[in-house]
Amino acid sequence: MATDLISFARGAPSTDILPVDAVREAAQRALTDDWKRALSYGTGIGHPGLCEWVAERHGIGDPSQVMITNGSLEAGSMLFQHLVAPGDRVIVEQPSYDRTLLLLERFGAERVGVPLDEDGIDMEAFERALAGGPVKLVHVIPNFHNPAGCTLSAAKRERLVELAAEYGFWIFEDDPYRELPFEEQPPPTMLSLDGSDRVIHSSSFSKTVSPGVRVGYLVGPEEEITKLAKRANEVYISPNMLAESVVWELCRSGVLEDNIAFVKGALRERRDALVDALQEHLPEAEFVLPGGGYFLWLTLNEDVDSEELLAGALEKRAAFISGRDFMLEGGRSSLRLSFASVPPGQIGEGVARIAAALERMRTASPA
Repeated sequence: MATDLISFARGAPSTDILPVDAVREAAQRALTDDWKRALSYGTGIGHPGLCEWVAERHGIGDPSQVMITNGSLEAGSMLFQHLVAPGDRVIVEQPSYDRTLLLLERFGAERVGVPLDEDGIDMEAFERALAGGPVKLVHVIPNFHNPAGCTLSAAKRERLVELAAEYGFWIFEDDPYRELPFEEQPPPTMLSLDGSDRVIHSSSFSKTVSPGVRVGYLVGPEEEITKLAKRANEVYISPNMLAESVVWELCRSGVLEDNIAFVKGALRERRDALVDALQEHLPEAEFVLPGGGYFLWLTLNEDVDSEELLAGALEKRAAFISGRDFMLEGGRSSLRLSFASVPPGQIGEGVARIAAALERMRTASPA
């Protein structure tokens, strides 16, 4: 009988922590109390009630600064199409979310990589990149970074907002993990610090409800949100109103808060199990301890090629994502582990399999 695969590859929770009962009950309420909107076309902004809830969540008085989307990845794609022309310089963190890098490449942007420190983007390198020519947009994942796990410091957030006002670039604050801290709350959003209308904030209910609901949102200057909503209406009329009605029921009933508390506890247990397993089986691994979210980014010794290691790990029935996928260049000895996708009882065994693959790879290599 084949050994089951233990996969740290997918940035999604294992099914045992999905809120199936809560979503079932919310769907029943949506189809009782909100069925006309849930089952009808909406407009490009999405569900008005959910827009109001998101605006209140961010301390914004005007819900016309909010639009709901079919997940935050679609939100980012629409934003890039709206703001970025072929040849525009876009600063991206290194490492960064692989799909962001692929989208920007597809839209013809010149991607300018800036490395990450333990407290987020390297500001000296960032300001050197600014000096290299006009920048149209900066993509930042401020909290519990995917894949790096780090969180952007308050001082760096303030400085980025100042520079955006001075140089006129857009900040795309891509923030799907903010609601999942394990210890202290993250610093204020750059959206809340922005006095010059240069920040567009994105988040998602994929991490606080479930990936399958495909509900995300954008918050930003009303003029830009209006243009984006018009584009959405022209492309798909409205986002998924049934899913948004269900999410709205979860939000306004308070059930979402209960689920966030549960998920944070489950994810923290998994992170701790992963850290313990790495210390036991891969003590050479260097990493930033993630204060929340889904991911841990680790770097092994320079002799390790993570793509070769992945091939060996798959033979041992363990999986992860190699570092090169998140880099413009480099990442050879790095890899991303998603602790969200693996129940805590399997994490130690999964890391042990990766360690066994590494030992086998080193033994097979010539001295």
